[in-house]
Order: sequence, then structure tokens, then C-alpha cells
Amino acid sequence: MKLSVIGGGLAGCEAAWQAAERGIEVELFEMRPNQTTGAHRTGNLAELVCSNSLGSNLPNRASGLLKAELRQLGSLLIACADASSLPAGGALAVDRERFSNCVEQQLATHPNITIYREEVQAIPNSPAVLATGPLTSPSLSHALQTFTGEDHLFFYDAIAPIVDFESVDLNIAFRGNRYQIGQGDEGDYINCPFDKNGYDAFREALITAHRIPLRKFENEIVTGVDAGKEAYFQGCQPVEVIAEQGEKALAFGPLRPVGLFDPRTGRRPYAVVQLRQDNLAGDLYNLVGFQTNLTFSEQARVFRMIPGLENASFERYGQMHRNAFIAAPKLLNESLAFNQRPGLFVAGQLAGIEGYAGNIASGLIAGINAACYITEKTPVVLPVTTMTGALINYITHADLKDFQPMKAIFGLLPKPGDDKRRSKRERFELYCERALTDLESFKNSRSTGDDRLFPVTG
Repeated sequence: MKLSVIGGGLAGCEAAWQAAERGIEVELFEMRPNQTTGAHRTGNLAELVCSNSLGSNLPNRASGLLKAELRQLGSLLIACADASSLPAGGALAVDRERFSNCVEQQLATHPNITIYREEVQAIPNSPAVLATGPLTSPSLSHALQTFTGEDHLFFYDAIAPIVDFESVDLNIAFRGNRYQIGQGDEGDYINCPFDKNGYDAFREALITAHRIPLRKFENEIVTGVDAGKEAYFQGCQPVEVIAEQGEKALAFGPLRPVGLFDPRTGRRPYAVVQLRQDNLAGDLYNLVGFQTNLTFSEQARVFRMIPGLENASFERYGQMHRNAFIAAPKLLNESLAFNQRPGLFVAGQLAGIEGYAGNIASGLIAGINAACYITEKTPVVLPVTTMTGALINYITHADLKDFQPMKAIFGLLPKPGDDKRRSKRERFELYCERALTDLESFKNSRSTGDDRLFPVTG
């Protein structure tokens, strides 16, 4: 029996690989480049649309724990990310093109995977993984609404601008990582320091700048929802929206200066805009946390008020795009399958997962469980003490009233009995140690006999 994987993003590619590795014949469908979206720029599989960072790589961070689990579970995409990584302090940032090429090459040469460049407009009646992401095509979106009897929930997301490195004035900006974590001779980030007067003027310019009106993409109508409503996801708000929330909202948010000191003054700036390397050549840098919906001309004007970017050359301006996701707590079970159709799985942002690593994790579980369904094995439900298990447990059990996509955070994990007697650092270290130990035990429990799903480890 074949498995259809709909969507060639991070979740779909990981799902296809995991099922194929377990002997399933997989048909992977990606509509790009024949039909594109309002946010993608290429037809490549596993294209990173927003940031080029997969988040923290540190072992005592929630995102770092999630990646450690994915490595332990044999994730293809994390392996490709490691192979295409760029200097980024304690984060895992990648060269976009190299990362995408690595994923596509592995999938295209796998004997159990066939890639089709065509749009799927209806929900398959056979086993399938839906991983079409936040910009699911209008046809499939309506098919999902008919199938579930539910309206899509949705929010508006944004992508940050990219500047040419040669146009950054390093006589004003300086290199350095927060608290010098992972820092070499110079540091991986470029930091543009504000004093208070410059910060205040910049914030005022952000608030008053002209914005692009939010619009539907090619008649993508969300039935029963005001499509013009600005329903921003709290974890990825446009920088101008953050600026409106208070005088110091930026300085305590994406422009926070903690852990950074200007080597020329020895002092911490009032606020800092960080630039992160975006490609392997090192000639492109993105503005960290600067998702925006300003018009392109206003972005050029306002962002050149940032110290060190007075003469910045923008290789890509920021823009908004609609993100759609299903009511996962009502529709999905812990295997990521629809309650009403056990052989139909959902992964990635469509399922309510936020963040690159989280999307990969959900694709991994959906792909494995699709293989389990086809081979009549017990589905994989990871312990809630693992970050992967806790993330999936959350999206399938959350209160639907306030449900929004969730990323990896330690707050999802069950607390130890003596939690209050530990420092935050000790608690996080305990979470990570417990998660990896429990994950290894779970893997070993599914590594023998007829129910074998993972290789035997020592």
C-alpha cells in the first residue's frame, strides 16, 4: 500500500523520508514551482521561507532539546541542517540553498520515494500525510473545510528583510554574540547599537510608517472568518506592531541589548538590532526579529535609521503572508491522525505546530505513524516528558477557545516533584536529561520483535 505525502516543506519531506525508511512506497506531491504561494520564492523542497535559523542549539534550551531528540530519532532534515550550518552563536542557522539541496537530493535518490510536481486538490482516500503548511492552496483548503466540517483558524505571519553585508557600516555596528556564547574571534552576529534618542526616533518612525493592507491570496477565503482581521501570532508579530505596544516593547523584545557590549565603549547599548548570516558565502544578513508589513519604500526609509544601516542595500524586503491551521485539539489524536479517518495524518504548521524544528518533529512522527498504520503496527506516541511528545500532546489536547500554533517551550513538560527547590537552570538541565533518557528507553522498547521501528542502540 502506498503513502501519499502532500506538501514538500519541512514536515512533508521529513514524513516522506521516515515512512520510506520503514519500507513504505511514498508519493511526495509538491505544487511548486507550477503553482507558487504568496511567500515562497523558489520551487525547492524544504525551502525556508522566513528566518534561516532553526533556533537554539544549546542543550539546556527547549529548542536545543527538540533538536537533540530529532537527532536521536534519526531526522533527515536535522542532519541536513547540521551539514549546511552557518556560524550563529548558540543557534543552528543554515545556508538556505545548501540545506534545501541536501534534503532534495536525499529524497530524490531514495528508492522508495517518487516526487510529483503537481497540486493535489482533494483529500486522498488512501493513507496520506497532509503537510501543506500555512499557505495551503484554495482547492485543498476548501476540501479540508468540507471534510472536517470546521473553519480554518488562521493568523498572519511575516518574513524579515535581508541586507547586503557590504552595505553594513562596521565602523558603527559591531560583531558579537550574547554573553559571548559560541563566539570566535569576532562573533557571529552583527549588532547595530541604539542610544535612547535614536531608539525613540526609530520607534516613532515605525509606528507612523505606511503599511501594506492585509489581503487574501488569490481568493483564499476562510469561511466564517473575517479575512481582513489582523490576527497576528504572538510569537512572530511584525516589528511595527510590537512598537505600538509600549515605549520599551522593542527594547525588551527583538531589540533587547542583554548580554551585548559595544567593544568601542565597553557599555551596553540602550537597544540593539542584530543581523544574522543568511547564506554560506556570508554576503547576506537578515534582520533578526524584524518581520514587517511596511511598504517596501517605507522599509528602506525607516530601516536605514538603524545605526550601521544608513546605506543598507536590501536584497529582500519583509512581507506578510497568511498562515492557516486546523482545529487540532478537536480533530486529531496523539498519532497526528484525524479522529474520523485513522489513515489520514497532518503535520507541520497545518497541525498547529510553530517553528522549523517543531514542524520537522511533527513530520517525523506523522511519517512513522503512517508507516505503522500501513503495516498494522501500534502507532508511536512519545512520552510527554520528551519535548516532541509534549508538543504533540499540547496541540491535540489544548483548549480550542484560545488555541494558537505552539513552539517548543519547557512549560509544556511535566514538572518534577521538587521543582520549586531548583533554580531555573537546574530545572532545565533536569528536563533535558530526563527527556533524552526517556526517549532512549522508548526507542529501545520499539526496537525488537515484530513491532520493531527503530534500530537497536547500545
